[in-house]
Amino acid sequence: MAVNLVNVENVSKVYGTRALLDGISLGVSEGDRIGVVGRNGDGKTTLIRMLAKLEEADTGRVTHSGGLRLGVLTQHDSLDPAATVRHEVIRDMADHEWAGNSKVRDVLTGLFGGLDLPGFPQGLDTVIGPLSGGERRRIALAKLLIDEPDLIVLDEPTNHLDVEGISWLARHLRERRSALVCVTHDRWFLDQVCTRMWDVQKGDVYEYEGGYTDYVFARAERERIAATEEVKRQNLVRKELAWLRRGAPARTSKPRFRVEAANELIADVPPPRDSSELMKFASSRLGKTVFDLEDVTVQAGPKVLLKHLTWQLGPGDRIGLVGVNGAGKTSLLRAMAEASRSGGETQPVAGKVVVGKTVKLAYLSQEVGELNPNLRVLEAVQQVRDRVDLGKGRELTAGQLCETFGFGKEKQWTPVGDLSGGERRRLQILRLLMDEPNVLFLDEPTNDLDIETLTQLEDLLDGWPGSMVVISHDRFFIERTTDRVFALLGDATLRMLPRGIDEYLERRQRMEEAAAAAIQAAPSAGKAVTEKSAADVRAAKKELQKIERQLDKMSERESKLHTQIADNATDFAKVAKLDAELRELSGEREELELRWLELADEA
Repeated sequence: MAVNLVNVENVSKVYGTRALLDGISLGVSEGDRIGVVGRNGDGKTTLIRMLAKLEEADTGRVTHSGGLRLGVLTQHDSLDPAATVRHEVIRDMADHEWAGNSKVRDVLTGLFGGLDLPGFPQGLDTVIGPLSGGERRRIALAKLLIDEPDLIVLDEPTNHLDVEGISWLARHLRERRSALVCVTHDRWFLDQVCTRMWDVQKGDVYEYEGGYTDYVFARAERERIAATEEVKRQNLVRKELAWLRRGAPARTSKPRFRVEAANELIADVPPPRDSSELMKFASSRLGKTVFDLEDVTVQAGPKVLLKHLTWQLGPGDRIGLVGVNGAGKTSLLRAMAEASRSGGETQPVAGKVVVGKTVKLAYLSQEVGELNPNLRVLEAVQQVRDRVDLGKGRELTAGQLCETFGFGKEKQWTPVGDLSGGERRRLQILRLLMDEPNVLFLDEPTNDLDIETLTQLEDLLDGWPGSMVVISHDRFFIERTTDRVFALLGDATLRMLPRGIDEYLERRQRMEEAAAAAIQAAPSAGKAVTEKSAADVRAAKKELQKIERQLDKMSERESKLHTQIADNATDFAKVAKLDAELRELSGEREELELRWLELADEA
């Protein structure tokens, strides 16, 4: 029988006149992996802080088992700014000791990309004080994971991690014996890691068995029982459930309640969006040209991020953009946005960006734009427009759209200066949509948004008729809102990935394995490698150039195929044929890339 680690008995917490938690009783046992969800401000962080005894309850009590070793990652770290990374993470372990410890190696490689901490100016000897919030947070997480706590409590652990880092963390936590309680809005992560869910709502906590998908199933049935038929029909939970069941049924291998009831519940729910209908509508709003990139080079200072890029964003295209940090995702969107704002006059350092005449771009950047702090929420939205046309006959007033995004009637009169970071992010998205753009660039739109708000945003985007590019580390949001995924793998090229983020992770792993193999082979080659003849080096360089030309031609061919797929979106037979050709081309590209890596090491 599993040992009980933490007991929460009849706990209440009041802030001002609001009861954040009211008479909550919960328990955490050995082996539990619990995900905590709920709207921002409903008490998720307060609950786990009280569970960890970082905050006192007003009534009730929290008890820990004797000798409980607890590891906590909060929103604000307690690292010593004068200390080095080595002092905080490795502590007094000798180099041979920590380097020979597979757990330490796994954590450093998974969170920082290597044992030498590439990206940190002095590696392990980097002083913590000048580092960014994201870098400090990864250090705090590494410090926690290298320890051996009985219970790990994490508050938004995926913040500041890229897709690869999130994938590694999910695998790492699954393989640990420690119990886990985790607050996160990353739904893919919840599905991968958690076996129970706590849903914090209006002072109460509802418990569900299983991961996020199972939670959606169970919550949908609970609401089905409680709601009328018409309310059910309009319920966003049912729409998300339909997508989960149809789009990725393998997400949940052990549903904990009657799946038959779930299937009955979604029998009359249409697919999330009618892609061909939206494509037609988008074409009527945008014409044939949206963004055409011809032989474009994108730079950030002296660093070349993308070169010889020929690519097209067509009417109705919904693109997810993933890639390693620093590969150029944001820089690419900025280059396109600058060309749009200047009417084509501002161009990249090389190549040309052609912008359609009817393009009306809205760009959500990672920075939350400053608004007059004295404006009320509703006034800030009405400043843009009083009503918004969402397409297909859907029209909302500024007040209705505010309510959709969680700003109730009272909250609409809150001064902007009193909003939290997540609420400001919601307001920023609201103002963008109110301006009725026909092209959306969303750079990390999920930052600071709770799951309920994300679901509402996804519902709005389902019927939004235009072209869209989304950069996000939230793979659930990417898969839910976009139709195709492109990747920047750090080699100055842009690739389409027919199998989406799974394919991206596989490619990245192969690249890392090839690089590691090259490093490992270098010492064993000894003197023979260092004394390689000049003729061999010249031959390797010549073949490298040949492969680069072949890769450039493949990029052009891929771009043409993407255009043909977009032009024939309603001809499914032709699209299938073009897609098969694209997959074959992708396989050839992978072989050439592996050969390129081998030759690069020789040259």
